[in-house]
Amino acid sequence: MRIVRRPGAFVCGIDAAMDVIGGKWKVLILWALNERTCRFGELRRAVTGVTEKVLSSHLRELEDDGIVHREVYAEVPPRVEYSLTPLGLSLNAALEPLGQWGRDHICRGAEETGVDAGIGVAVDAGVGAGACCGAAPEGVVGLR
Repeated sequence: MRIVRRPGAFVCGIDAAMDVIGGKWKVLILWALNERTCRFGELRRAVTGVTEKVLSSHLRELEDDGIVHREVYAEVPPRVEYSLTPLGLSLNAALEPLGQWGRDHICRGAEETGVDAGIGVAVDAGVGAGACCGAAPEGVVGLR
């Protein structure tokens, strides 16, 4: 695994972390891979709305940063699976409090306005949808 450091000085740790996970889709990719190892098509279905081009690009960047491991099997047809590295697992654990803050923030805003606070999440095998204020299923880390 090669880790590529992006050029530029970082102001703080948050700046460095956001350089790795910045963008709309990367944290959702991390969340899906936290559930289980996935092939490209499974990830595309789990991260609803992402294009193949963007998913491919983000996976390459996450692999370069040492967050995602890409396993290529010498089979016909070729099979490629993506999983989190130990560094990726630690990043997901670091994102867990942020996910909790998001759930609390959305629930609080809904209570103040009287609006239903359910969060719609695309569902794929192994990637469940959760209600905003409900507890996350056991072992789920990140954006639940």
